Amino acid sequence: MVGRKGERPVSVPYKLFYRLGFTPWEDAEGIPDFVAELSALLEREESGDAPHGSALDLGCGSGIWSVLMAKRGWAVTGVDYSEKALDRARERVRSENDDVKLVRGDVTALRESGVGSGFRIVLDTGTFHGLGAEQRMAMGREVDAIAADDAAVFLLAWNPRWRGPFPRGVSHEEIRGAFPGWKLTDEGESSYPPPSFLRAEEHWYSLHRAG
Repeated sequence: MVGRKGERPVSVPYKLFYRLGFTPWEDAEGIPDFVAELSALLEREESGDAPHGSALDLGCGSGIWSVLMAKRGWAVTGVDYSEKALDRARERVRSENDDVKLVRGDVTALRESGVGSGFRIVLDTGTFHGLGAEQRMAMGREVDAIAADDAAVFLLAWNPRWRGPFPRGVSHEEIRGAFPGWKLTDEGESSYPPPSFLRAEEHWYSLHRAG
């Protein structure tokens, strides 16, 4: 992807991290409290027996959370710009014998990527808070376009500060600015502890369409 007006491409740091095998964010899979937090968010949108509807995993990486949602009865599409990450996701999906659609695409151009539409769940476990200002606005517009009328968006994000190649984080105002047609309905601390040198406080944010 070409960066917009000087902003760095979305995937550049993560392509490097995957190439080096440096994926500390995947450690969250082994933290029971973190898994329970995500499961509780999903459960709020589940009614009765599966299937529950369609879900989109933004920046799906190696597919950890795509597989978790599929096992809960969601029809899942995972999208990522890193081919290395998607290769790992395909291996995970095959080994778990789950039905997950995986798409190579840009979270700031979801419609162009062909992910589909009508998603009842849009999950982002760390993509939005690493984008530049214009990219965040573009992602917000794209999510608004592909999400169902009764959709929920779950964002995992750090508090804002400069962290070099690592995600800068976002403020409440920046989240609201990128999702003007949505209401921030809930916020809660995450049980995943980012490396201490990043001085990051991680929170879950829930959004629903306003009105």
